Amino acid sequence: MNIRCGRFLPGVRAGFAVVLVFAVSAALPPRSAAELPPSAYEKKQNEAGEFLTIEVLRVEISPGSAANEQAIHAVAMVNKVGRSASGLHEGDIINIEYAITERSPGFVGPGPIPLLEERQTTVAYLTKNEETGAFTPAAGAMSFSNF
Repeated sequence: MNIRCGRFLPGVRAGFAVVLVFAVSAALPPRSAAELPPSAYEKKQNEAGEFLTIEVLRVEISPGSAANEQAIHAVAMVNKVGRSASGLHEGDIINIEYAITERSPGFVGPGPIPLLEERQTTVAYLTKNEETGAFTPAAGAMSFSNF
């Protein structure tokens, strides 16, 4: 095979160039997760059982189940109900539980769920965990913000 790669790689045969490109791409770390498009977050927000405005009263951070994970437990008061599949009302006190995973630099994947802060007032897209009675973020990185 005497085909050359022309102006891009002068003096290199096409077959060798294909093998070289394959070898380089195989050596790179795999990127299986990608950031979700805004439409995916909007869909998750629309499907959330709870759409609330909350005031965060207390936040507790403890080690998670993995070395790079933190377990978050927040107590919040419902200020406004946009919709509630579980029957929440204004003034109700709820528990919100989720985990934050520390990602390595260069990680490509869904955005992290933000850490709630005490005295913060924010929207919340949540799902009720029927086993524990606590609520979990329903829209990933966009669980505590609107588009």
